[in-house]
Amino acid sequence: MTTMTFDEMRAARERGESQSDWKRVRRMINDGIEPADDEDSPNAAALMQAKLEKIYSGHPPLRDHKVQISIQLHPKIIDYFKSKGSGWQLQMNKVLLEWIEQDSI
Repeated sequence: MTTMTFDEMRAARERGESQSDWKRVRRMINDGIEPADDEDSPNAAALMQAKLEKIYSGHPPLRDHKVQISIQLHPKIIDYFKSKGSGWQLQMNKVLLEWIEQDSI
């Protein structure tokens, strides 16, 4: 086992010293073939998948493209939404969308 920094790995790859068969890996991905279990850690893939699911479980896929803008709002508005905790910008977006829906009735 060796330990390299990202920059060292990139340099080794550029020098042609990478021992990874990336063409085979891409072929397997395209064919939907899962990698074989690692004999040193047979459940590593399952553990990694479980960790990724936990990390991304609170983030639903984006359905609507959002546009980044700069806006000036009254401090009471910002304080109110920030007091609701994490996700306050999403909550503000939700409130504004609900207001638009009600206003267009």
